Amino acid sequence: MPDITFSYETLTTEHLDAINKDLENKDALDILKWAYSQFGESLVYACSFGAEGMVLIDLISRVCPDARIVFLDTHVHFKETYELIERVKVRYPKLRIELKEPDLSLEQQAEQYGIELWKSSPDLCCKLRKLDPLEDVLKGAVAWLSGLRREQSPTRANTQFVNEDRRFQSIKVCPLIHWTWDDVWTYIKLYQLPYNELHDKGYPSIGCEHCTAPVKEGGDSRAGRWSGTGKTECGLHQ
Repeated sequence: MPDITFSYETLTTEHLDAINKDLENKDALDILKWAYSQFGESLVYACSFGAEGMVLIDLISRVCPDARIVFLDTHVHFKETYELIERVKVRYPKLRIELKEPDLSLEQQAEQYGIELWKSSPDLCCKLRKLDPLEDVLKGAVAWLSGLRREQSPTRANTQFVNEDRRFQSIKVCPLIHWTWDDVWTYIKLYQLPYNELHDKGYPSIGCEHCTAPVKEGGDSRAGRWSGTGKTECGLHQ
């Protein structure tokens, strides 16, 4: 267990800039080695099991074979996503993969807020089923990993390897910021990683079933998320 030398509460802007300066020429595996050496058991990967997630899981298994990985189980994911998680468990049996559930069942949520909350208030639905559960997870962690890539969207274009996460008052480490979509799939094919079958059916980004649609070939990778609502993020990465 490493001695953790800084946290969200003690990290200054100058220190953060210096860390990213030191890491700027490192690759994704180097970033993971740095992160686990800094935070050890206090580092958690919040994984959506998308294409980037498959790459990160494989890289993490090389650095920390029994790493803690948390999936936010909203209870409304595609069956293909749940099937993928079972395949990943078989391929990486040492990884500690947890499914974090919301406090409210779908029935309780419907009673309190109305049926199909994802239609009437998608932001509130995301809060109840993703943001609040992740907040619970991160209460016991100093830092967390994310598979964000800069080319995914304008809101992610300035993501650094190491980030101050004001939303969750934590440190967010993003090893894949320089990877392209082609890089991700080259890696998946090269190492024959398991992946969500929906990617072969026009779903570049996969979230909850009710809020994810396929995207036309060549379209924006996140165009299928909350399509037609103007919403582009669930709130985990603001």
